[in-house]
Amino acid sequence: MKCEMARDNVVLAYYGELPDELAGALEQHLMTCEECREEVGLLQAMEGELAVLPVEEPHPNLLAQSRMRLDDALDAIPPHGFFTRLRTNFFIWTGHVRSAPALATLLVGVGFIGGNFLNRYEVARMPQPKPGPVAYSNPAQSTVANVTGIERTPDTERVQVHYNRIVPETMEGSLDSKEIRDLLMKATTASAEGVRANSVQLLASECKAGHECPAREDGKGVRGALLVSLRYDKDPGVRLKALEGLETYIGQDQRVRDAVLETLAHDPDADVRMAAVGLLAPVQHDSSVRKVLRTVSTQDENPYIRTVSFNTLQGSDSIQ
Repeated sequence: MKCEMARDNVVLAYYGELPDELAGALEQHLMTCEECREEVGLLQAMEGELAVLPVEEPHPNLLAQSRMRLDDALDAIPPHGFFTRLRTNFFIWTGHVRSAPALATLLVGVGFIGGNFLNRYEVARMPQPKPGPVAYSNPAQSTVANVTGIERTPDTERVQVHYNRIVPETMEGSLDSKEIRDLLMKATTASAEGVRANSVQLLASECKAGHECPAREDGKGVRGALLVSLRYDKDPGVRLKALEGLETYIGQDQRVRDAVLETLAHDPDADVRMAAVGLLAPVQHDSSVRKVLRTVSTQDENPYIRTVSFNTLQGSDSIQ
């Protein structure tokens, strides 16, 4: 994804309008592009500045004056001139002239439809050949994925259909094996919620146990998959499991810290926000953490989250 497209997608993601199929590509781009991450930071900073400003409604007198000025401007539009009316009447007259042969066209259409109906009736009364056996070029006990082509033999009832099949397979191995991990990371974007939840839980348990979950510059790997699930998965249970797996890295990985702060500020689920604020205690002295805590402690709709954020902020102030 190029930076120009990424910046447009950042704005769409900020307002919740980014399609799910573009979210993962944007996340991976932000992992490697410093300029686009700065763009995200500017949007978040702008939101913080606007959040403290009062929202003022326009004065009723201003609305009334605006409506009056609009009415005056519409009344000031001059009426159509002579040539404009003449051109309009000309097109109306042309339409009447063109509609004169409509009756002849209707009669031709009726004759064509009647002949077509009669031909179909005669064909339907003709004896039909019995269908032959169906032959498979490569039969398999699997599910049809899609049809890729259809060919009919001329002047016969034989049809040849080309299609692909999905052959199910199973792999068994250790959680530390690369093949199993690759399948689990692919499962984090599956359509079935149960599959996503199980895969994220297994990956999170590996990270919590201290197994290899390194941060990669390209945004891929187990840690990158957990970050994508935390930010974009629609199931709050999956996002909670992703938070558990990222807890170990919040003090050492700035990208993990930013993702947790974003979750605390914007996640729609209160349980996920509660879990996020609980992870920030080890980094409560960080300036970006204190800034988000100040906003959440006064603006979050959940009183418990406001209280916990305030207490955590008080602890960071005492350290300072």
